[in-house]
Amino acid sequence: MKFNVLALFFAVFCVTSPVQAEETRRIVAIGDSLTAGYGLPTGEDFVTQLEATLQAKGYKVEIENAGVSGDTTAGGLQRLDWAIGNGADFVILELGANDALRGIEPAETRRNLSQIIEVIQQRDIPILLAGMKAPPNMGSEYANAFDQIFPDLASQYKTGYYPFFLDGVAADPALNQDDYIHPNAEGVKVIVGNILPYVTEFIEQ
Repeated sequence: MKFNVLALFFAVFCVTSPVQAEETRRIVAIGDSLTAGYGLPTGEDFVTQLEATLQAKGYKVEIENAGVSGDTTAGGLQRLDWAIGNGADFVILELGANDALRGIEPAETRRNLSQIIEVIQQRDIPILLAGMKAPPNMGSEYANAFDQIFPDLASQYKTGYYPFFLDGVAADPALNQDDYIHPNAEGVKVIVGNILPYVTEFIEQ
C-alpha cells in the first residue's frame, strides 16, 4: 500500500513539475521614444502596458524597455550590445521613425536595420520587427522607398513582422500627445491591442 502511495506521488510530481519549473521568458524591446514612453506617466508606456496585458493572459514574460527617445537606426546599432547584453528569449525591434523624421536616406536605414537583425540572429534570438511608415510631408518617392524597408527585411531574414507600429493611432488627435507624434496613454492602449495577436503568435512558435 505504501508503495502505491509513493508511486502515485512520483507520477503526479513528474507530470506537474515541468509546468511548475517553467521559466519566465525575457523579451527585450529595442526602440525609440515610442518604446521608451516619451511624455507618458509612469506605467503607461508601451512596454509596461504590453507586459501587463501578456501576464494577465497567463504568459510568463518580463519585458525590458530598451527604448531611447530620439534614437535612429544608427543609434540603435551602436548600443545594440548594451541592449541585449544580458541576453533575451525574444526581441521586439521598433526603430526607424526618427530616420524618416530626419530625412535619412532609406538605403542607410535599411543597412542599419539589416546589421541589427543580423547581430541579434547570430545570438539565436527571434525577432518581431515592427514596421514604420514615413510621414506624408516626405513625399511619395521617399515614402515608397522607406515603407518598403520593413516588409523586405522581414521576408529576407524571416523575422516576425507587425506591419505598422502606429496603426490606428497615427494622425488621430484623440490618441496622441500635443505634438501629434507621440501616442498618449489611450493611444498606447490601442497599439498594445493591435500588436498583441502578433506578439502572442510570435512567442508561442
